[in-house]
Amino acid sequence: MSFAALIVHNVTVRKLRLALTALAVAIGVVTVVSLGVLTHSLETSDLALLKTGHADFTIAQKDVSDLLSSSIDDSTLAHIRSEPGVADVTGVLIGIQRLNAANPQFLEIGISPADLSAFGVTVVAGRPFAASADNELLLGWRAAQNLGLHTGDTLRVAGTTFRVVGIYSTGQALGDAGVMFPLTWFQTYQRQPSQYTLLFVVVTPGASVATVQSRIDRDFPQLATIRTLQQFGRADRSLSLILAADQGATVLAVIIGAIVVMSAMTMSFIERTREFGVLSAIGWTRRRVGIMIMSEALLIGLIGTAGGLGLSVLAVLGVQHLPSLTGILQPVYTSDVFGRALYTAAAMVVLGGLAPAIRAATTRPLEALRHE
Repeated sequence: MSFAALIVHNVTVRKLRLALTALAVAIGVVTVVSLGVLTHSLETSDLALLKTGHADFTIAQKDVSDLLSSSIDDSTLAHIRSEPGVADVTGVLIGIQRLNAANPQFLEIGISPADLSAFGVTVVAGRPFAASADNELLLGWRAAQNLGLHTGDTLRVAGTTFRVVGIYSTGQALGDAGVMFPLTWFQTYQRQPSQYTLLFVVVTPGASVATVQSRIDRDFPQLATIRTLQQFGRADRSLSLILAADQGATVLAVIIGAIVVMSAMTMSFIERTREFGVLSAIGWTRRRVGIMIMSEALLIGLIGTAGGLGLSVLAVLGVQHLPSLTGILQPVYTSDVFGRALYTAAAMVVLGGLAPAIRAATTRPLEALRHE
């Protein structure tokens, strides 16, 4: 029997132990992959929301529990507009509305029609709404496609019937899957007069974006300027908590998985002590015995990883269809997520198998042969 065949035989001969140990590794992989995909997808959605406006950076209220809870008033917008290096500022009010069962998280944006062009909105069909209109809206082209609506059709939102006067495009998937209302009407409807959720800032040509950002951060300590995903946590604490939970879950998965693997490999060592004595007596080196034990642990980890990756896809699909995440969570399986799963599984089996491997390699043949 070859060395590789011996390893496979040793692992598969005790099927129940193999299944339980591989399951522990699989659970760790499911945790890491699922949280990784969830976190990355939420980051992507949040960043898409910030990039809906074609601006150099975005401003939100600092340390809110959720980005949509951000609130900035008219006077603050006026002061920021007068800051050196600022060419233009567009204020928008953003909300989420349950439109129907298929669209439980429908994006709503309140914006002045005068700011549509600066915001990066192109009306591809129809016309913009009037600033004072209370029954007109613009529908994103993706939303229009999903709902089967065209210019001139009506859409009922929050108990009010609106006429679709135009179809727009922003070049961002999230923005194009929503709806835009006249700012004044939407502020009244949301009971937030003269309030904005986000400000989108365009810097004067030639000015340093980083310098303008720093100046606004200094002059308005209650606000957070956001240009990159790394800066997003300054405004939205919920995403920071999710990221922290993701990292913590990875560490916990490694620890629990390593303990389970160590327990299984230690039991295997106790049961096979005489076998190790025989192998040493016929000339096996300590190194070869240790390599055999670690190879067995790695094979178990490989089986658990394969099963965990399959289960993680099913887990993400289940989470994706939760009513609170429908339309928001768009799973993205990146190489980084799978890389984390592989090194997490590797850490489990290496840490769990190292002690039993050393113990097996250092056991004296005579002592092992006397073991009952």
